[in-house]
Formats: sequence, C-alpha cells, structure tokens
Amino acid sequence: MCGFAGILAEQQTLAVRPDLLQAMGDSIVHRGPDDQGIYTSADNTIGLVHRRLAILDLSEAGHQPMASVEQRYVIAFNGEIYNHLTLRRELEQQFGSQWRGHSDTETLLEGIRCWGIEQTLQRCAGMFAFALWDTEQQRLTLARDRAGEKPLYYGFCNGVFLFGSELKALKQHPAFDNRISMPSVALMLRYKYIPAPHTVYQHIQKLPPGCILTLSGKDTCHTIEINTYWSFPDAAQRTSSNLFEGSDQEAVAALEAQLKLSVREQMLADVPLGAFLSGGTDSSLIAALMQAQSSKPVKTFTVGFHVPEYNEAEHAKAVATHLGTDHTEVYVDEQDALNVVPSLAHMYDEPLGDSSQIPTYLIAKEAKKHVTVALSGDGGDELFGGYSRYFRATKFARKLSAVPTPTFSLLKKCQPLFHADIWQDLDHAVGLQTKGTLSHSFARVAELAELSNFSGIYRHVVSNSKHPALLLKNVTEPENLLSHPHHISNVDEQFNWMMLADSQSYLPDDVLVKVDRAAMATSLETRVPMLDHRFIELALQMPLRHKVRDGQGKWALKQILYKHVPRGLLDRPKKGFGVPIDHWLRGPLKSWAEALLDESRLKQQGLFNVKLVRKYWREHLSGARDWQYLLWNLLTFQSWLEQQ
Repeated sequence: MCGFAGILAEQQTLAVRPDLLQAMGDSIVHRGPDDQGIYTSADNTIGLVHRRLAILDLSEAGHQPMASVEQRYVIAFNGEIYNHLTLRRELEQQFGSQWRGHSDTETLLEGIRCWGIEQTLQRCAGMFAFALWDTEQQRLTLARDRAGEKPLYYGFCNGVFLFGSELKALKQHPAFDNRISMPSVALMLRYKYIPAPHTVYQHIQKLPPGCILTLSGKDTCHTIEINTYWSFPDAAQRTSSNLFEGSDQEAVAALEAQLKLSVREQMLADVPLGAFLSGGTDSSLIAALMQAQSSKPVKTFTVGFHVPEYNEAEHAKAVATHLGTDHTEVYVDEQDALNVVPSLAHMYDEPLGDSSQIPTYLIAKEAKKHVTVALSGDGGDELFGGYSRYFRATKFARKLSAVPTPTFSLLKKCQPLFHADIWQDLDHAVGLQTKGTLSHSFARVAELAELSNFSGIYRHVVSNSKHPALLLKNVTEPENLLSHPHHISNVDEQFNWMMLADSQSYLPDDVLVKVDRAAMATSLETRVPMLDHRFIELALQMPLRHKVRDGQGKWALKQILYKHVPRGLLDRPKKGFGVPIDHWLRGPLKSWAEALLDESRLKQQGLFNVKLVRKYWREHLSGARDWQYLLWNLLTFQSWLEQQ
C-alpha cells in the first residue's frame, strides 16, 4: 500500500518542479512512510512522486517510481497484485523475463511491457491505482482496480494536469483550483458521500473503478480518453447467461474454494498481518479462513464501546476464542471517539457523512501497533444481499404497487405546493412542533410522488436528505446511478438491481473510502478478499436463492462460516458499526455543532437555506425529531469547509 501524485504540464512555462513534487509527496507521507522517490522527464513536462509502504520486497529493488527494463515505461503504483507470482511464471515462460527483485510492481511493469496495459490488467487479481508514463509515446495512463479499493483523483487546473492518491496531494500545487462544486454537495447531503466521478471540487474528478484514462503529453486540447476494462454491470451481464445450476451444497463448496484462494493470496506479505473482527458474518468468515490456512494464531482486532447497543466486542471475542486467534480488543470511551472528530476533515479531504469512520479509524490505529496489513470482510453485504434496507425497499415497493399510476402523476404535478414554506409557517402559527405537523405530513406526500418506479423507491430508502435542493440555494442535483428510473417488479430483479447499484456507488465511494483513508492515516494496509474479481464474478453467477432466504441475506456465506464457528455465536441481530451520534449531538458535540450551524455563520456563507437548517437543529435538540444523519452530513461539510 502506497501513495503517489503527479504533474503533467502542457507548457514549458509551467514546467514540473521537484520542490512541488516533494511537497505533494510529503502531504501523503502517511500512505508510505518507508521510502520516497521522485521522477521527472528530461524536458520537465511530467513528474511523479511516490511514497512507499513496504509490503512485498522490502529491499531497494522495490523502490518507486520504477522504470521498465528498457526504460520506456515509468510507473508509480499503489496497491497489491495478489497473483503476481503466477503472472511472473507466465512471463518467464512466454518472454523469458528476468527479474531485478520480487515486488509485484516489477511484475506489473513487465506485464505492461510484454502484454500491453489492458491485457495485463485483465490478468491481474488485486487492488491498485497507478500512473504510467510512456516515454516513447509521450502518453500518461492512469488506471484503477475493478472494485475501486484504491483511490485516484485527477483534473486540469490552470493549464496543469494534476493527479494522485489523495486530494491533499493535488492541493499542494499552486495551480490547484479549490472552487467548490455545490451540485456535488447536494449529492453528499442526499447519500452522505459524493459518487464518482464527482468530487467536492469543480475541476477535479475521481477515476471510476475498472477504468483506464489516457492523456497525451503532446495534446494541448485536454483530450482525455477513458475506457472501461471491467465493470459490475458487464460482469453481471456475462454471468446472467451462465448462472450456477448446481445444488446448495455445490454452490457453498464453490464459493468456499474461491474465497479460500482469495484469502490465501492476500495473506502473502513480508510484514506482520492480521484481520479486523467485529463478530459479524463477514469479518468472522475472513478470520476463520485465515486461521484455517495459518500455522500460527492469526492476529485479530476489534473495538468496543461501553454503550451496550453499540458494542459488539463481546461477540467478536467469543468468535476469536473459538477460532484460536491472537485477539486484541480495545475499549474506547466517549472522549476517545470524540477526539477523532476534529481530524476527520483532513483525513478524508472531502466531506464524508458516514459516522462509522470514527470506529474504523480507532480499530485501524490499534491494529497498526501490531501489524502492517489487515484483512477485512467488506463486500459481503453488496454481493449477498446483507443490508436490511434491501428488505425494506422490496416491502415498500410491494405496498406501493397498489397505488394507481394516475395518482402518482397527480402528486408529481402538485409537488411544489407540498414543499411550500406556507405549511411550516402555519405550523408555527398554530403551535405545532411534532411529527404530526402539516409541513411534515405534506413533505411525506411530496416524497411519495417520486416513488413511481423501483429506483426511486430505493433512492428514497438510502437518502439521508430526501430533497437536498431545498437545503441549498440555486443548486441542481446532478444525475447519478440511482436517479435514473428503473421499473422493476420481480423481487429477484429488485434485489439484484440494489446489490449491483450499491456495488457501483455505496461500496467504492463510501465503504472503501472510509476504510482506505482511516487505515492509511495510520499507515496500515487493508485488503478485502471478497472483492477479488474472481470471487465477485462467481457471486454474480449465483441465483438469488443462494444469497437471500427466509428474510435474511448472506445465506451461502453463513453456511461456509458454520463449518468453522457454531451458529450460537453468530445468529443474532446485526448492530452495525456505528457510534451514538444522535446522543452526542445533544450532549458532548452540542457546542461544536452549534458553532458550525450558527445562524450568522450560515448567512455569511450564503450556501444553505438557513431557516430550514436551523429548524432541523432545533427539532433534533428538543427530541421532536431525530435528524442525526442529515445533521451529521451538514456538520461534516461545515467542518470540511472550515478547514478550507
């Protein structure tokens, strides 16, 4: 796991400067504290800086940026290629390749030299982002792994093309344009994250997962070409004509064999390795398969809270005891968690309203004291229908199917009336302050008007703010994956569509961002075996009956886990991985939040509907409504803006 950044200048007057590359690299030293390297082309039009967290080949042979054997290609690479030893053997057999060291970066570079970029990526199993400069063609290539585990940002700013692993690196360059994209803020208020390719900045984008970006150093027209070499929809389409037809037992066996392989490959490291363990299905399964393939106790880690409804440490400890892992649990009190809050804006670079970022950072911080690599169970919910909202959405859709279509059309036409402030003013006039208010009732009717198709229903279910445009001034919310209408009536199709949608948005832009930044802030590498593309494609082949049964998801994963851990340690309601933000906003975080949501401050900024924001804040403080998720989104943005 590493970090990199770079500059491509289109004019000689904007030539690359080593001191700027140094500053960009220094800003992401947490991603790679073990080594640094800088490359600049002879004409100073391209520069790369790399920060290294040494995992494979700790010697100088793993130093980056790394040049290919004939010096044509130069690469800055972040991630791991898990099957690189297999690729090495193939390259040796086909091309007689010889090696200077044993890093996966060298393997990747040799593959690109011999097979080309896209063919090499099709062969790779791993998580990665990289920048490749072709000195012969004067062409820059950026690429990102299939599931989006590793980040990659890019954009033109004042005649300079900037790119890198984190936004803080790009911001070190004096050409960086920090103008805020308010449409992206609208997306963040709705979903709590900003979906790719958008970022919080107008001129910077995220490279979507599974994509290759190319840009010629000779092209002054800013012609960027982006091609997709793998995507969830394409993989789902390929497997739809070849669904798994075996029995339950055969399905479980096939999934177990592939996941064991993924775990085994991801346990390859030249540094200490462990796993996050929450006691839930996914993390317990990864820990179990690691322990089954290890000759010594695997190091596992969990974070516990003294608030019972948020604490799963006891369950994790019971699973660890049964598996025989070397288990570490750290209990944090309220103040430990609250101390993290001020650092979130710097850690994440753009607003992320997922409060589980707090315990994620705390567990990563503890794990780093013992290991350099930690495996996690992320991906199981998206691939095997594990989220409770999937069941809520299908139940909601079933109820709404009884509403006649003309009724939806009428509600749509009347939406502006339902949103009018007159209802809120009338509430205050007659002294109504609770859920039974006219404004609340009409807002619910307005929401109903948007639920005439299944994607609208699911968008409603996952939205923290149902109408972010009401909170912002003169802002239009951009189109995204969930805003396109999809009329799906079959329950199997509904589940598959939701899982596919989350795999392309919530997973890479919230879950994986949360884990990557929290872990990298402590210089800890995380690996996600369930996001090995071979396991993903096998999961996509599985009919829904192998995933969802009896009103619960992850059926097949649980069958594998029951071979290692007794049901009694696992069959319990899922608590999630959160913190009591609702209570904190009325207690220890109240003064912090009040300062960020201060009426005069909001008016001076001129970004939000001050009257509405203050209404939400008052209602939450009084206990009349629970606005914790919406308020946390607003506060995350305000905290980020303050840092800017």
